[in-house]
Amino acid sequence: MSDDAEIPETMSTYLRLRGLEPSPYRKKKRRRRVDDGENAPFSPGRDPRGLGDVISALTRSAGWEPQLSREDLVRTWDEVAGADTAAHTRPVALDAGTLTVQADSTAWAKQLQFMRAQILSEILRRFPEAGVEAIRFVGPDVPSWKWGPRAVPGRGPRDTYG
Repeated sequence: MSDDAEIPETMSTYLRLRGLEPSPYRKKKRRRRVDDGENAPFSPGRDPRGLGDVISALTRSAGWEPQLSREDLVRTWDEVAGADTAAHTRPVALDAGTLTVQADSTAWAKQLQFMRAQILSEILRRFPEAGVEAIRFVGPDVPSWKWGPRAVPGRGPRDTYG
């Protein structure tokens, strides 16, 4: 088909218009390349990154770091507080910067109050994004006799149990 003598002029015009035969008048269009620096070879940032780096960049950009840090604190409570302490306690709430930790007994809650500064400094060292500013230790969750529909104000009878 490169031989124009064999093809009638009308047919060559048709092929040229359909794009099947290049026109001698057509110029090649060059794509203008924009060099934005990011895609240039040997520029910084072109090295492949690890999955951990990509995920940490994603969590930072999405604003998930504080929530993930709080969950890591609860998940690794035995490492933060120590194995003995963690066997008798568990974090139950984090509200307005105050971490509430529930203990098995009031004796454990009182002992942990003496260790408050040590535990808080360990939390701040490991999880600064968690937003923990204070720790509150509470005893076991037992029913209270002072609340309810039949509660009476004042001391009440003292001979109930004996």
